[in-house]
Amino acid sequence: MASGDEDFIVRFVGVQKSYDGETLVVKDLNLDIKRGEFLTMLGPSGSGKTTCLMMLAGFESATHGEILLNGRPINNVPPHKRGIGMVFQNYALFPHKTVGENLAFPLQVRHMGKAEAEEKVKRALSMVRLDGYDNRRPSQLSGGQQQRVAVARALVFEPDLVLMDEPLGALDKNLREEMQFEIKHIHETLGVSVVYVTHDQSEALTMSNRIAVFDDGVIQQLATPPKLYEEPENAFVAAFIGENNKLSGRITAVNGQSCTVELDSGGNVEALAVNIGGPGDRTTLSLRPERVLINPPADKYPNTFEAKVEELIYLGDHIRTRVNFAGNDQFVVKVPNAQGHAIIDEGGAVRVGWALEDCRALDA
Repeated sequence: MASGDEDFIVRFVGVQKSYDGETLVVKDLNLDIKRGEFLTMLGPSGSGKTTCLMMLAGFESATHGEILLNGRPINNVPPHKRGIGMVFQNYALFPHKTVGENLAFPLQVRHMGKAEAEEKVKRALSMVRLDGYDNRRPSQLSGGQQQRVAVARALVFEPDLVLMDEPLGALDKNLREEMQFEIKHIHETLGVSVVYVTHDQSEALTMSNRIAVFDDGVIQQLATPPKLYEEPENAFVAAFIGENNKLSGRITAVNGQSCTVELDSGGNVEALAVNIGGPGDRTTLSLRPERVLINPPADKYPNTFEAKVEELIYLGDHIRTRVNFAGNDQFVVKVPNAQGHAIIDEGGAVRVGWALEDCRALDA
């Protein structure tokens, strides 16, 4: 095992996947997954994330490149010999078996003694707060309870690695959020490595140590949740993670780490030069709605514009305010519902302003 390999439980090295021999669904993937981390593969449908998970599980084979598990190549190792726990969206529980028998199944396959297996089943059920449910059948459980059983079954044989493919997709919003924290706490308690696939960005932000954002078979950015949200490296990541105001324009000047952009709709904006060409090139500005201020203190921000309030939507903790400035009527400001927050009226005139470092100039 090469030096440093022991830090990584999984390594994708130059992995490609094509189903028809022509189109690459996964393009030259190089990804190291740290031991004990919760890594989420996030992206829209068809971005390649699930294919990567299926290659790691052994249900798909790589067209090119190598996948290493614990430092050893597994391209030719069948799924049942990889020692990986799996959780699917549809639970995949045996309907004719009890909860206890479902959990015991992976232990029987591994020829574990009955007494030891019973102890492990008991411990796994306790871990997902289903003590005493061993004699029930899946049909007697709620969706959330069935998903807990599926998680327990993936963990019962104490694998080093658990793969989860959209496991909360079938649950309602409240249950989803509850299970997100449940899985996160189990991961923190056990220290098991988790590779999680979802298209739900808030789920990824809530649960992960790091997130790999996929699009068109390529990782667009790999980072921690705060870095991904606060510092997107390209326009796709900025638009895919969280709500985002996009402004298009042309670069008129580059001054070190900042640049001046003339908006298509008129007016100049000072922005952070993140992923741009030079003067004359087009760019997309990315600006989070919560970073925009209504009626900011005079002369405090380089970017201040007159605007008209088009729509106010009360959302409890904040007021989603849509304004029209410089011909753009889809510009959103999140005004916190806190003591002393700006009083604004629909149809009224306001000023909007933001700091240079909160506005990122990205690829066009």
